[in-house]
Amino acid sequence: MNRRDFLSFLPAAAAFGVSAYALAGDQPQFFRVAQRQGRWWFVTPHGDAFFSLALNHIDPSPLRYASNGDLWQRKYSNSMERWLRESVAPDLRDWGFNSVGWTQEVVTRGLTNHRHSRAFTFEEYQWLGLPYCHQLPFADFHQWDAEVRHADFQAPEWSEWCDYVAREHCARMRDDPQLIGYFYIDCPTWIHTRPENEWKGPLFDPEKLETEAGRREIHALATAYYRTTHDAIRRYDKNHLILGDRYEAGRPIADEVIEAAMPYVDVLSFQHFSTPEKVAENLRDWYRKTGKPVLLADHAVSVKQPDGSLRHSGLGYAETLQRLREVDGCVGYHLCGAYLRNECRKRGIRDEAENPDEAAVAAIREANLAAAEWMRRMNSE
Repeated sequence: MNRRDFLSFLPAAAAFGVSAYALAGDQPQFFRVAQRQGRWWFVTPHGDAFFSLALNHIDPSPLRYASNGDLWQRKYSNSMERWLRESVAPDLRDWGFNSVGWTQEVVTRGLTNHRHSRAFTFEEYQWLGLPYCHQLPFADFHQWDAEVRHADFQAPEWSEWCDYVAREHCARMRDDPQLIGYFYIDCPTWIHTRPENEWKGPLFDPEKLETEAGRREIHALATAYYRTTHDAIRRYDKNHLILGDRYEAGRPIADEVIEAAMPYVDVLSFQHFSTPEKVAENLRDWYRKTGKPVLLADHAVSVKQPDGSLRHSGLGYAETLQRLREVDGCVGYHLCGAYLRNECRKRGIRDEAENPDEAAVAAIREANLAAAEWMRRMNSE
């Protein structure tokens, strides 16, 4: 981190318990996980217990819809830096979020073309000035992927690609104390498919799991995947957490895949769109089974509107967060945004003209502030 970036980060660092000493000292510290007073937490570089309250899906392109005229140019002078510093960062802090999750946003959705916007760059995370998680594009067997065939995890080109991804991303981020950790796949299709990707099938035939030989085979396949990705990261970044795949909790998950991941990830991450009660119980079950800290990496409670758009249920958010605070293994809740509503997802805290959903914001802010007070009490004891 250069001097300019370091100085710009100090206000955000102070807000989230990261000391200038920890950042400027000879041995900089980074986010980690640890147990304190009977539960798991992320731990900040300063050493404070930290429950990640993150917003996912932050993309400015709705501001450039033709219906918005010159809004983007007039208000932000075509500058991502201005947008992130002047709009996004103040909003997230005001709404009580203390971090940023998966920044990509779905922009097209269909059986032949389902794509997300790009991830943020290193510089964009610095302009945002909040702790963040970053996705590494090792493979594309997301449950929504409609176009990319499966990789061969035993092939030399797979290892070469993983090394490139780590060089491109991790080598630049390895010294950043704001980085919490790295995600991989969004809802990997190890043993299930969705209509978009039935043509290529799951990565592994689930019927093989009925035999011991099949269970050994999927464990070996998953081990090759997790070992290769882990080793590529650690070749360039020995500092940050590995958050791994964001498993779809509402679809079948092979125990053998989780077992193979365990030595190579620091947290088990899940997407789960269900009631707050069911989501919390599911994460509690995975924690009981594995002893590994768990993260709700994507979830929202939505209310459909007459025009087909969706609104966040602020009360649903608050109930989910409260229940997750009661799960001893849970280290965070990442809201499936978006920051701006687009015509594809049709859900956002602000609409495409930047008008906020005031009712949702009020409930989200109240729940986040209560969680922040909970963290402060924990750190003062």
